[in-house]
Amino acid sequence: MSAPSLTPSTADPARHTPPRKAPPPPGGRFAKSLRRNLTAHGFLIGAVVCFAVFSWYPMVREFFLAFQKTENGETTWVGLDNLTTVFNDPAFWQAWRNTLLFTVLALLLGFVVPFAVALVINEFHHGQGYLRLLVYLPVMLPPVASVLLFKYLYDPGYGLLNELLGILHLPEQQWLQDPDLSMLSVVIASTWMNMGGAALIYLAALQGIPGELYEAAELDGAGLLRKIWHVTIPQTRLILSLMLLMQIIATMQVFVEPFLLTGGAGPEGSTTTVVYLIYQYAFNFNNYGAAAALGLLLLVLLAGFSAAYVKLSRTEDA
Repeated sequence: MSAPSLTPSTADPARHTPPRKAPPPPGGRFAKSLRRNLTAHGFLIGAVVCFAVFSWYPMVREFFLAFQKTENGETTWVGLDNLTTVFNDPAFWQAWRNTLLFTVLALLLGFVVPFAVALVINEFHHGQGYLRLLVYLPVMLPPVASVLLFKYLYDPGYGLLNELLGILHLPEQQWLQDPDLSMLSVVIASTWMNMGGAALIYLAALQGIPGELYEAAELDGAGLLRKIWHVTIPQTRLILSLMLLMQIIATMQVFVEPFLLTGGAGPEGSTTTVVYLIYQYAFNFNNYGAAAALGLLLLVLLAGFSAAYVKLSRTEDA
């Protein structure tokens, strides 16, 4: 008689079938994913709540407030009366002229100067980190501190700019007191305060341009200006267009610089902007309906400009 085999028989399939796992409970996969992403969802919900409370609700509330009037705690629907009040105010048209003038001057300086600074920094092969820090330093300063610095520079008695003009035997200027110079003075201060971020964005775009394009341009005999016009600008067209849109939207909402430098209105109302007029309606005249109506006009204008820009961009891409 042969001895029994110690190896399990392969003929018995029951011994080789692995135990079956119980099916997951309904919703278990979703619950596991929710627990895994609970922190991310928490941050997302917090951001949505902040936007809803501090951005979306004020915009919706402003829309209804533009057609209402509040007196003695009672709110009544007045239709287009607030818009009529705004249109009949002589300061309305002056504020729009000043805002458009500030936008044009700010684009001439604030759009060209950061791009030129980025071009210069891009040519340095050593010390770019220190130069980037130096350019971005004004952005890190509190706006009030920067404005106080320029108020000292513009002071007609002991200001540094008039001291330099005196050294050069040139007549002193009333930078913030002259209606013809006040807006330009505000634009110069605003450009210095805000150009650091734009310059770094332009610098990052410049460093992404292949060097072979410049080498090919040099072989064709292109000089510095021709290389900038035919290579640099086409390669950075998307960034330039986006920054142009962002700067137009930002400059048309200017408030801090004229408010702190010239008190808001400036000499003969030369620095009264649309946003400062909204501030006056709300906090000086207690006419929140007119303030909301003017803010709604500004919102519609900027939204229309943004929509036109997006449509033109899609047409160019196609």
